[in-house]
Parts: sequence; C-alpha cells; structure tokens
Amino acid sequence: MCGIIGYVGHRPAEAILVAGLEKLEYRGYDSAGVAMLLPGGVEKVRAVGNLAELRGALEAAGLPAEGAEGGFTGIAHTRWATHGRVTVENAHPHADDSGEVQIVLNGIVENHADLRAELEAEGRTFSSETDAEVVAHLIARYFDGDLTEAVRKAYAELRGHYSIVAMHVEAPGVLVGARKETPLVVGVGEGENFIASAIPAFMAQTRTMVTIENGEIVTLTPEGITVTEADGTPVERAPEEVEGDEEAAEKGGYDTFMMKEIHEQPEAIAETILDRMPHDDGVDLSDVDLSDEFLAGVRRIVIVACGTSYHAGLVGRYAIERWARIPVEMDIASEFRYRDPVIGEGDLVIGITQSGETADTLAAMRLARERGATVLAITNIMGSQATRDSDAVLYTRAGLEIGVAATKTFVAQVAAMYLVALRLAELRGTLDEGEVRRLVAEMKAIPDKMEATIDSESERMLEIAKRHYDQSFFLFLGRHIGLPVCLEGALKLKEVSYIPTDAYAAGEMKHGPIALLDESTPVVCVATDSPILDKVLSNMEEVKARGADVIAVATEGDDRVPRVSEETIAVPRTDWVLQPLVAILPLQLLAYHVARLNGLNVDQPRNLAKTVTVE
Repeated sequence: MCGIIGYVGHRPAEAILVAGLEKLEYRGYDSAGVAMLLPGGVEKVRAVGNLAELRGALEAAGLPAEGAEGGFTGIAHTRWATHGRVTVENAHPHADDSGEVQIVLNGIVENHADLRAELEAEGRTFSSETDAEVVAHLIARYFDGDLTEAVRKAYAELRGHYSIVAMHVEAPGVLVGARKETPLVVGVGEGENFIASAIPAFMAQTRTMVTIENGEIVTLTPEGITVTEADGTPVERAPEEVEGDEEAAEKGGYDTFMMKEIHEQPEAIAETILDRMPHDDGVDLSDVDLSDEFLAGVRRIVIVACGTSYHAGLVGRYAIERWARIPVEMDIASEFRYRDPVIGEGDLVIGITQSGETADTLAAMRLARERGATVLAITNIMGSQATRDSDAVLYTRAGLEIGVAATKTFVAQVAAMYLVALRLAELRGTLDEGEVRRLVAEMKAIPDKMEATIDSESERMLEIAKRHYDQSFFLFLGRHIGLPVCLEGALKLKEVSYIPTDAYAAGEMKHGPIALLDESTPVVCVATDSPILDKVLSNMEEVKARGADVIAVATEGDDRVPRVSEETIAVPRTDWVLQPLVAILPLQLLAYHVARLNGLNVDQPRNLAKTVTVE
C-alpha cells in the first residue's frame, strides 16, 4: 500500500515529487524518500516518519532549489512497511551496490528470498531488509545501456504483486515503470511526464493521464511515453482527461471512500497473506516475534477485541479450533478487563485492533501481560500503542482506511487470523501436509474470488437494497462460521444506515427473535457451505413460514438455498472455513446501498469515530 511518484521533464524535480507524496501519504507514512539525478550522480534523501521528517532532511541536505542546474529526473516513495523494520535503511528508494540504479516499489515481491540468495552468491551486497531491494540489483545485473530492456528482464524473474519505477545514472531523462496487479498511472504534460501509484500525485500538474494495465512496462522521457507488454509488444493507448477535483481523484473514481475501500479488499488480502505463504506447503510467520517452540506448546488462546475486530476474532476462533485443535476463548475487550480473568503463563492472548489505539483492547492486553500471558497484537498501524503493549505483532496490510465503517481492515484481520491458525496447525501436526497445501492454495486464490464477487454483485445488491431500504428493521441469521459474518453484516448496516438490526445464531431464533418477524421483515441469512448447512436451511424454512422476506448468501452451485429464499446471492466456492472472506462482501454492499438510497454519508456516519481511544 505504499505510494510512488516519478518525474522527468524540464523543471527541478524535488518540489514536484514532495508535493506528489503529500497526495499519497494516506498510502503509507512509516518513512519516505526522494532520489534525483544530478550532474554529479544521484542525490538521495530518506527519513523515518511522515513527510515533515523528509522535508527537514531535504532542507538539511541542501538539495537544488528552483532554478538550480540538474535534478530534472527523480523518483519518490512513502512507505507502508511490509518487509523489514521502519528504518532509514529500509526506506525507499533502494539502490544496487553501485548506487547507479534507483527504484521505488509498491507491493510485494514474493520470491525475494530466493532472488536475494542468488544475487548474494554473485557477490552483490544488500543494505536493507526489504524485498524491494532485489529489484534494483536485478536491473543492475541486466543493464547494458538500455534501461527498459533491463527492467523487462528483471520483471520476468519477479513473482508477486507490485508496481516499480526505476532510473539509472547512465540514462538521464528516462524513467521506466512496470506493473503486476498493483496500480500504476502516467500523467502526460508538455515537455514533462509523471508516473505514480495514484492520480492525485500529479493532478495538480496535469489532467491528462494514461493507465498502465497489468503486465505492461512503460518508458517515460520528457518528450513522451512508450508502453509495451512484458514481452516487448508495443501497446497503443490514447491519453484520457481526468475529470473532477483532487478530492474526487483521491477516491479513485468512486463516489465514496467506503466503496473505494470495498474494492480495495482483494489487494488488502493479497498484501496480508501472499508473502507469508512464499511456498505451497505452509505459512511463514518469521516477521512475528514468537518462537515455533512457544506456538507449538500453547495451551490456550484468548482473543480480545471490540466491534468489527471482535467479529474477525470470532472467525479466527473457528479456524484455530478446527485446524489446530487448541481451545479458544473469545471476549469483548471491555468485559475481559473487568471480570478478573483466569489467565497466565502458557496462554496466548491475541488482541485485535485496527488502529492499535483502541483503549479497551489495550487495557485487556496489558492485564494479560501482567498476569504472565504472552500477547500477540494484530493491528494495521506500525508504531501504534498496541505494538508497545504486546510481546509480538502481526501486521495486517490493508493500507489507510478513511471510511469510518471498517471493510478492508475487517477482511485483513480475518486473513491474519487464518495465518495464525494454519501456522499453529503446522507446528502441532494437526493437519497433514496435503491438507495444509490445499488450504494454502485456497487462501492464495481468495483475492481473485473476492474481486469477482465485488464486480458481479454490486449492481445486484443495489437492486435488493432498492426493495428494502425503507424498512424499519433487518434480522440477520447464521450458524457456526456464518454467525460472525452475520454479526459484521448487521453492524455495517446499522453503522451507515441507522436502521435497527439484530444478528442472531439461527438456532436461537425460536428463543425470542422470531417474535419480531412479520411479512415486511427482511431476513438476511448466511447459508454458505458448512457442516451444518442443513440446520441453516431448516431455520430459513421457519422464517419463510412466518412470511418474512429471505435474502440469502449461498455458495456458488448450491441449488437448495434458492428454494427457501426470495433472493439468493451466490459467492465463489472455497473451503468452508474461508467462506467469510467472500460471504461478507454482499453484506457490505447491501449496507452501502441502503445507506446511499437513504441519502446518508457512508464515510462519516453520525456519532462514530474511526478510533475509539477512550473507554
């Protein structure tokens, strides 16, 4: 989720690059850096922290000001750390041994460890802990006067999802970018051109843009741009004019941040899991400071969280108990801290907090540590308080989420819990090797399945929302691993639409909630594959018998659910434990469209804040 920008033209690059980074800082603010080509070589400045720190470092370095010679080609980066700590050495841009190649990267190079070993065997020396640095060394290996060709050859060896921009001291006035799944756009000016991970980075300079598609390489000079496929086949693409203001551009063409972030969920999952599954036979949690010996011997797990994070923890409980066979307790953090919990050495407490600043969750984590438990924080924010109140941290990599109602941070938390569950199962031998391989393959396929679901179901959910947006009450029902999906779907609807909702375990419906039903009540049922789907179908029959309008989320290919529902939304088939990652998507879209049809601000719901820092 890092931000990148490059410039080549007739103006000094420094101010343009820094201004561009300001528009990209929402993509990462752990560290930032700038590299420019000057007559005497490369001038590079990097700093830990936000852009204020970089500006101070640039001023101290005395880089060329307006009107100075040189500095007409440059690249810059603002980092959301994935590989390596937050240090100056790990900040971008990265270089090869000689410093002649400079690169910035957004995304993850999955095979970086193998490439690094290969390059080190050739005698190349690395100066960072990042995956990105291998790209600079690969380009240096292949450079023979043609930077585009060197990038093309390096690109052929890289696996992962990333965008890169490179420059070379022997190719002044040239930038080369390449895209593999993560965004890359070019801004076209007069005698100058721009390249970035998002349009707002250069929108103040030009409204003319060219989108670089997946698997393409682009070469920029002041005179123009050339786009090719990865094999060198030329691509003709006409520039487009960007409409709207800069705030609209920051939304990526979407009307709201919430919808933008719903669409960013496949990338958030990919960022969170793919480099932690570098091979097909298991999970690599070496970035989490917990020993295999400890994890293998954990006697009990307690998960503490609030709100959406609590629902993610509930999904994780099912996965851990089924795969790793470890008893798991789930507790609302604000209750855990006051009930004098029995906890101590040998227990693993997992605190889940998107912001890393949730007051109740932090208090619960501190209490657990005081009583001798080991605490693992799952958070999206590096350097947050949760990282200091825990023994180890597993970072989700969802990027900054601006919408108050959590969407992509929820699925990233669920994915992180799956990583923990699967790693525990490996270490404890509770799943055989074939089953681990199957689950790894299923998880790696989830981002594509999520993208397909979002693309196919948004209009469908809008039509369903049009039929129900004026209802005064919604009931959500689910069982087993479908229950936390219902809880989260109901929370999303009440957060953004202000419509009262209730979410219940479907087996509990006859113990009270069924009294709420009449012929006008929309009942949303999560009826995806599970060992107890037959039970869910029976509960749906009971609801339908009371005249309620049943909206069901089912697994693709299931022909039983449509028989007992008025509306059936089919999500892609995957392992039933992993279904929450696709099943939640229609419910997010339903909440979004109901709220919008009621004329409400989904990005800033009333009375809510993104981070709850008080009890």
